[in-house]
Amino acid sequence: MRAVWYEKAGKAGAVLVAGTMTDPEPGPGEVRVRVAVSAVNPTDVKRRREGRELSRFPRIVPNNDGAGTIDRVGPGVPETRRGERVWVFGAQAGRPSGTAAEFAVVPSRQAIPLPANASFDDGACLGVPAVTAHYGLFADGPVTGKTVLVSGAAGRVGAYAVQLAKRAGATVIATVGDAAKMEAVKALGADHVLNYKTDNVAAGIQRLTGGQGVDRIVESAFGSNVVMAPKIMKANGVIATYASDAAPEPTLPFYPLMFNNTTIRPFIIYALPPTAQDRAFVEITAALKDSALTHRIAARFPLARLAEAHDAIESGAAWGCVLVDVAT
Repeated sequence: MRAVWYEKAGKAGAVLVAGTMTDPEPGPGEVRVRVAVSAVNPTDVKRRREGRELSRFPRIVPNNDGAGTIDRVGPGVPETRRGERVWVFGAQAGRPSGTAAEFAVVPSRQAIPLPANASFDDGACLGVPAVTAHYGLFADGPVTGKTVLVSGAAGRVGAYAVQLAKRAGATVIATVGDAAKMEAVKALGADHVLNYKTDNVAAGIQRLTGGQGVDRIVESAFGSNVVMAPKIMKANGVIATYASDAAPEPTLPFYPLMFNNTTIRPFIIYALPPTAQDRAFVEITAALKDSALTHRIAARFPLARLAEAHDAIESGAAWGCVLVDVAT
């Protein structure tokens, strides 16, 4: 099969190699997906740049997300799955082979049926960002009737968090960094949008909530924003956070958070209980079936130019999904 891989950590152009590999075969409980479209996320870039799993695997085919058609099934998987169109979650997490290849082998439950009205592009965009958004919103119960703040709402995770929160009946306040993104996030359904570069976010949230604050925060920049949290949250609120790149070792305002009884939930989706992942798969697919999710495709590349796709994510230039066409 055609594939792209790396055997050492480093810059995409220096370490990613395009070539051919032996076709993989599914083992017990696994399926093989003929990949149509792969997607690149920040997690894929970080894994390659840092070589996180090279101590376990001598060669890694990157990319966790994608979409395609199941063409083989392993022992214990019903033959009826053969021929299913699916979206793929977490293909390379803890495994050597992701979706940057003609075939990807994954546990059967991580190949989720794609609704008939959804394209392979739709499916490839989901995976890591949509599951992250879902867990950040719903890990601590329903959000119906609650006020949710989505930080970095124009990003891959944030955009899905806005849409899923509105679908679930929440009032959504979003923060973004420029005027164009404000309009885009309003179009996704956000009730209120603040520009964190020009607005006083804390004062804006107090004004928008009548001084009550928010119930939940889905946080993309925990270390940068945690000092503000006690000023904008209701008592017994939750901060669910999946990133803190600018401040990886944040300093917490402990007593204000404690007196407000704030829960801080840092998480990574690959370590979630299967039941939490499965719930996300079901509810994301239902939203897709209802045409309730919009995806912004920022760029796409052929498989042989995967290094450029990784660079587009790593540089921060891509606003939206970066897709890689695998099928020819």
